[in-house]
Amino acid sequence: MRASNVTVRRRLFAALIVGTAIFLALAVRLAYVQIWLGSELSDKAEDSWRRDIPVTAKRGEILDRNGAQLAYNISSPTVMAIPAQIQDPQATASKLAAALDASQETIYKQLTTRASSAYIKPAGRKITQEKAREIRDMKLPGIVVTEDNKRYYPFGSLAAHVLGFTGIDNQGLTGIELKYNRTLTGIGGSISYLADAAGKSMPGSTDEYKKPLDGLNLQLTIDSNIQAIMERELDQAMLKYQPNHVIAIAMDPNNGEILAMGSRPGYEPGNYKAYPVENYNRNLPIWMTYEPGSTFKIITLAAALEEKKVNLTEGFFDPGAIEVAGARLRCWKRGGHGSETFQQVVENSCNPGFVVMGQRLGKEKLFEYIYNFGFGKKTGIDLGGEENGIMFKPSRVGPVELATTSFGQGVSVTPIQQITAVSAAVNGGKLFKPHVAKAWYNPDTGSLVEEMKPELVRQVISEATSKQVRETLESVVANGTGRNAFIDGYRVGGKTGTAQKVVNGRYSASEHIVSFIGFAPADDPKVVVYAAVDNPQGIQFGGLVAAPLVKGIMEDTLRYMKVPPRKDQMDRKYVYGDTKIVEVPNLVGMSVTEIYESMNMNFQLAKSGTGGTVISQVPKAGTRVEQGSTIRIYLSDASPPESGKPQAQ
Repeated sequence: MRASNVTVRRRLFAALIVGTAIFLALAVRLAYVQIWLGSELSDKAEDSWRRDIPVTAKRGEILDRNGAQLAYNISSPTVMAIPAQIQDPQATASKLAAALDASQETIYKQLTTRASSAYIKPAGRKITQEKAREIRDMKLPGIVVTEDNKRYYPFGSLAAHVLGFTGIDNQGLTGIELKYNRTLTGIGGSISYLADAAGKSMPGSTDEYKKPLDGLNLQLTIDSNIQAIMERELDQAMLKYQPNHVIAIAMDPNNGEILAMGSRPGYEPGNYKAYPVENYNRNLPIWMTYEPGSTFKIITLAAALEEKKVNLTEGFFDPGAIEVAGARLRCWKRGGHGSETFQQVVENSCNPGFVVMGQRLGKEKLFEYIYNFGFGKKTGIDLGGEENGIMFKPSRVGPVELATTSFGQGVSVTPIQQITAVSAAVNGGKLFKPHVAKAWYNPDTGSLVEEMKPELVRQVISEATSKQVRETLESVVANGTGRNAFIDGYRVGGKTGTAQKVVNGRYSASEHIVSFIGFAPADDPKVVVYAAVDNPQGIQFGGLVAAPLVKGIMEDTLRYMKVPPRKDQMDRKYVYGDTKIVEVPNLVGMSVTEIYESMNMNFQLAKSGTGGTVISQVPKAGTRVEQGSTIRIYLSDASPPESGKPQAQ
């Protein structure tokens, strides 16, 4: 019995020791949790209770080179649900469906989803202020109307293919909006609150607001004024020629900046769903590939001059065709141009003459220049969807392929490759990477964050050769096939192109792509303009369709850019049917009788006022106008403001 008591006491003592140890361990653990981990666990608990309502950052604006807004944001309310706080999902869905003109079933699924918050979409996204006020007035538990942003394009369809557009979540889908989506988007913020296990707001909890970080503003190289000039001419070409499509690009040849880029048919970025998908998912100036035709001859010319394989004063005879390895390659002019210089070969766009240039260069050297000018690979312009074009592999180039490549047949290029290469040919030989982004700015302070510098790819030809190319192409406009791009007072250079389209693997006899590339002033180019018209109805020659299109763009662009006219312009060669440009004489101080008796008039006269002496005239003396234009003279018996009687001119 005594031994049994001893055993019991020992057991009780052991239990006491163990219990004490456990108690001390629990005390230490509790102290550790409360004192050491207390703050961390409290934060974790709060995180598990906290619910966030996202606040969208404002998407960065897109500006033209002068600061004009091309795309910006407008406030657009959005309906959001907090499912845990909704007391009667069925009734709430019914009321929202009626207000938003949406499916009750769809809204009910969104209200009962297992999430802390959910958008009522698509009907509740980016609604009007009036509709937002109506829903707020319903005071539905668990339904909030938060501010969202909607993209707005104030100029409608202007520069649509460059800008692109955004989706329902303000995410970039095409164009610049997609290319620079991350930087334009910014970083979203939130409004957060504490909620219990049922998702209901905890008594006494306060909301926390995390301010969103707005996206940066992007300035483009695009000039909205030049873009408007270009699109006006594109619209007129569509109406006049009824082509499949028409494209144009304007570039600053000295740095690769795109001043304007457009195509037709077009679309409005803010309403893109109303247009056929092919209108907005292809940016034709960088996507379209086609045989360039004679505009490609500029590359052959530049290479032949650089390698001193041709002298422009050298004689050449064009019988109308040239035989190459059994193939007969014809000139566009039936019967040929006969005796001419190589200068005239370029002016007349004579195919046999360019075949000879290509033969003198040889395939290795010609294709070396073609690749150095950037053909056969993407230019790297900062827009999505650019194509490579197609070149012959040098190993598969025979005498015929060499000959046809020399005058732009059998190869495939993109418009952006064309204008980039020709810009290098006329700017002193420097190939620049084309780009449309110019600079990033802080949306709050307006301070410059980053500026895109011109990127020189390589020197392709020498300055001396480039000068020869400019002068030769100026002669093409003054004396040759580019005459319809001539602008009085400005030195314009350029080249026409007319290429048969390939339809079902064969050259079409009736469908063509006609083009023209021009630059001015020819002595110091400030702008290069390229235009191509796909299958114009009726007339199908680049000199008759595309050259006037480029002239219309370039003439107003030069004046807008305040480029001063040149005094040493090459005289234009007039042919039958052309209207001459003449200078308005000074008629002030003369009588009507003297005007008719002493002058060989190239003008019509319109008289205003009474009296025997001209005291003023419109246009003013020295103005250059088309022959046959009307001069309005203002008559009076008073002396004219000028002293002395002017002589007839």
